[in-house]
Amino acid sequence: QAQLVESGGGLVQAGGSLRLSCAASGRTFSSYVMGWFRQAPGKEREVVAAISRSGGRRIYADSLKGRFTISRDGAKNSVYLQMNDLNPEDTAVYSCAASERPGFEASGVRGPDTYTYWGRGTQVTVSS
Repeated sequence: QAQLVESGGGLVQAGGSLRLSCAASGRTFSSYVMGWFRQAPGKEREVVAAISRSGGRRIYADSLKGRFTISRDGAKNSVYLQMNDLNPEDTAVYSCAASERPGFEASGVRGPDTYTYWGRGTQVTVSS
């Protein structure tokens, strides 16, 4: 079983940057596909990015237009989300999640149901 704890959220002005971190404990970190999701008020949870066990494959939400980057560090049991050029539409609670499902199929890792373990989330607020 994995425990996930996010950090790095906060208030930032439009055009600014934030780096979210997710620290994992419990089972071997390298055994999980990791994902970042976000949920804005009144909206459904949506995938932001996901990264394979090796870190060699990544997927992103099409709407991000290259502004976000997901990465992972096995030595630190952590996954990161670098967010640049933020805009008010990025305001949401951002959560990391871990999946034990084999493989890294693009459509599968975009779905919340793929993930077994979730952090509590960190609030990101972008002011205009």
